[in-house]
Amino acid sequence: MTPPASIMGQIVVAGIYRQQGPNGGELYPAGKTGLLVELIPQEEPRSQVLVWRPVDRNDLASWEAISTEGVTWKQTNSSTELLQVDDTPQAAITIDGEQYEVKFPSEESRRLSLRTTSDWIIRPRILKVTGVAEAFILGGDRKQYQVRIDPSALLEYDVTLQEVEQALKDSNINTSGGFAVKGETERPIRVLGRLGPEPDQVLHDLRQIPVKANEKRSVLLGQVANIVEGAEFKRGDGSVSGRPGVVFTIVKQPHVDTRGLTERLETAFSEAEDSLTADIVINPELFQLRNFIDRGIFNVGEALVIGAVLVIIILFLFLLNFRTTFITLTAIPLSLVITTLVFRLIGWVSGTELSINVMTLGGLAVAMGELVDDAIVDVENIFRRLKENRHSKNPRHPLLIVFLASTEVRNSIVFGTMIVCLVFMPLFALSGMEGRLFAPLGVAYIVSIVSSLLVSLTVTPVLAYWLLGHAKLTEEEKDGFLLRGLKWVGDKVIRFSLAFPRFNLTVTALAVVIAGVFVANLERGFLPPFNEGAIQLNVVLPPGTSLAASNDINHKVKQRLLKVEDIDSFVRRTGRAELDEHAEGVNMSEYILELNSHSPRSREEQINEVREAMADIPGIVTAVEQPIAHLISHMVSGVKAPIGIKIYGDDLDELRRQAEGVRGAIAGIPGVRDLQVEPQTTIPQLRVEADGEKLKLFGLRRNDVNEFVQTAMQGEVVSQVLDGQRTFDLMVRLGEEFREDVDTLRRLRIDLPAGGTVKLEDV
Repeated sequence: MTPPASIMGQIVVAGIYRQQGPNGGELYPAGKTGLLVELIPQEEPRSQVLVWRPVDRNDLASWEAISTEGVTWKQTNSSTELLQVDDTPQAAITIDGEQYEVKFPSEESRRLSLRTTSDWIIRPRILKVTGVAEAFILGGDRKQYQVRIDPSALLEYDVTLQEVEQALKDSNINTSGGFAVKGETERPIRVLGRLGPEPDQVLHDLRQIPVKANEKRSVLLGQVANIVEGAEFKRGDGSVSGRPGVVFTIVKQPHVDTRGLTERLETAFSEAEDSLTADIVINPELFQLRNFIDRGIFNVGEALVIGAVLVIIILFLFLLNFRTTFITLTAIPLSLVITTLVFRLIGWVSGTELSINVMTLGGLAVAMGELVDDAIVDVENIFRRLKENRHSKNPRHPLLIVFLASTEVRNSIVFGTMIVCLVFMPLFALSGMEGRLFAPLGVAYIVSIVSSLLVSLTVTPVLAYWLLGHAKLTEEEKDGFLLRGLKWVGDKVIRFSLAFPRFNLTVTALAVVIAGVFVANLERGFLPPFNEGAIQLNVVLPPGTSLAASNDINHKVKQRLLKVEDIDSFVRRTGRAELDEHAEGVNMSEYILELNSHSPRSREEQINEVREAMADIPGIVTAVEQPIAHLISHMVSGVKAPIGIKIYGDDLDELRRQAEGVRGAIAGIPGVRDLQVEPQTTIPQLRVEADGEKLKLFGLRRNDVNEFVQTAMQGEVVSQVLDGQRTFDLMVRLGEEFREDVDTLRRLRIDLPAGGTVKLEDV
C-alpha cells in the first residue's frame, strides 16, 4: 500500500499555540492595544493580574511590565463573589487613567478562536505560497453553529426532526428578485434572508425561527433545541510541545525545490505571525525536510573535501608533483558541474527535472571516489611519457607526446567507465517504490562518472600540456620513494606467485570461501540507517478508544517526553485531519521529536532513551523510528515497520490466534524491538436495523430511515452562517446527552410520505 500524498510530500510540520506569560500564567489580549494581560491563578478569590507590552514575542525577557492603577472584576448573574480565573468573563483594568475592558474566555472558547485564526488567516496565507499543494490542519476546535435538539421538546410540541431541518434550510437563504428598471438605469433586486453577518445577532435570530405553526402560536426553534456556538465533531487532535495547539502539515507540489519552498514558507509564517497578537506563537521548525537535505549536502561537501585531500596526498606521494595533483583535482568540480547541467537537460527533455535530493546526493557521494580515476590514469601516463621523452635522444614536441599518451589509455578508460556504468543499469529495471527510490541514485552516479570520463578526455590532456609539457620536474628520471617501494614489493609478490602457483591459487580459493561465508552472514537492510535529526514515535491504543481517552493517555506520554533532555521540541498528531487522505483512528498518535543537534550522544542512544521512557506506560504499544526511515518502511512493505509479517484469511479469530503465535515465536529473536500485532479486534456498536416489512406498510424507504438516524446521531450540516466575512457550518442533531440514550432514539418520530408520523421503533 502506497502512503498517501499527505505524508509522502510533507516537507514542513508547523505548530501554532498560545504561549504562557513570563510568570507562567495564561495571556489574554487587552483589546486592540497590543498589550497582554497575564492571569496568574492564586488561592485567594482574586487572581493576580499583570500587564505586559511585548517587545519580542519569542523573548519573554524583553517584555516590559506595565503598572496598573486598578483592576475591577465584573460579576456574572447575581453572584456577589468575585469570579475565579475559570469563571471570570471580563475585567476592567485602569492604566494611566484609562480603563480597558479585557475578556477572559474559557479554554473551549480559546481553542475555537485559535482554530478559526488558523483556518481563516494562516492557512490562506500558506496556500498562496508558490509550490504548496495542500496545508492540512489538525488540532483546536472548528467553530460551528449547532442546533442541539431536545427529543422531549419535540414530543411536547409535536415537532419532527425533519421539520426542524427544513425550517433551518428555509430560513437561511438569499434569493434574487431580478432587476428593477427605471428610465435608462437598472438596479438588481436582492432578497436577503441569510443569517448574519453580525455574530452577536446570529444566535438570537436562530432561536426565533418558526419551526411549526398552529392555531395559537408558532413553535420557535429555541423551544425545541439549544442553539450554541460549539466545536465541530472531530476525529483528530494535536499539540505542540505538550501545549494545546494547531498542527500544520504542509505538502509540496511535485518537482518543487524543497529548500526554496521551505524558505518561502518560513517567510509566510513569519508574516502571518506578525499580524497576530503576541500571545500566539508559530513554530515552523517542528519538522523540516530541508534539514535532512542540508545535512546531506554538508556530507557531500565533506566527502568532496576528504576526496580532494586524499587525492592530493596520494598523487603527491606517488608522483611528487603539485601540478599533476592540481590537474587531477579539477576532475571533481568539473564533473559535478557537468552533472548539474545534464540534470537540467534531462528536465528540458522529459519535463521532470532531477533535483538535488537525498538519492541523487547519495549517487554523487558513491561516485565521489571514482571521479578522479580516469584523470589519474591519464595524467600518470602523460607524466611518465613526458619524462621518457625528455631523456630520449630524439625528443618530440610535448603536444604530440600528450596526445599519444592520452590515446594509449583512452580505450582502457572508456571501457572501464562503461563497465562500471553497466553495473548500475539493473537499478533501472526495478519496479514499484524500489525503482522510484533508486533510479535517481543510479542516474546521478552514471551521469557523474560519464562526466568525469568526458573531463579526462578533453580538459585533462589540455591542462597536462600547459602545466607539464615544459615543466622541469619531468626531467627527473627516478620515481618517487613511495612508488619505488611499492614497485619493489610488487615485484617480490609477483615473483613469489609465479614460483608457487598452486599455493597462490589455494590461498586465493580459501580467501574467496572465507569472504563468501562473511558475506552470507552480513546484516541486510533496504537502506543504511540515516541520522535525520528527528525521531518519530507512534503510540497505539486499543481499538475503540475515544479521542478524549487518547488525549488523556498522551498527556502521560507528554510528561515523559518533557523529561528527555535531548528533545528540543515535539509535535503530536492524533487521528486524522480534515481533508487528509492519511486516515488513522483516534487511538493512534504520531509524535515527531526534534532533537538537539549538538548532543554528544548517538542516534541509537537517543532512540533507546525514548523507548525506555515509554516502556512502563500501561495500555499502549509504541514504535520508535526516524520519520524518513518510517516513510520508506511504509513504502516498501505497506506497514509501519522495517519488517512486516502478513497473515491472510477470512476468519478474524483464527487470524488473531495465528498472529499471537507468530509474535510468541519471534519475540525472543535478538534484535527484535517494538514488536506489535495490528489491533484487529471487535468493538461494541449501536446498530439500527430497518424492518423491511414494516417499511412497506408505512411507505418508507430504507434511505429515509438512514438519513433520519444520521441526522439525529451524527448530525447534518444544513447550511452555512455568515459571521463577518467568514462562513461557519449550521448543524442540527440531538443534544449530546441524548445521543447515547437508546430509549430516546426509539421514541423519535419520522415523517411519512403520505402524511403523519411514526416512531422509529415501529419501523
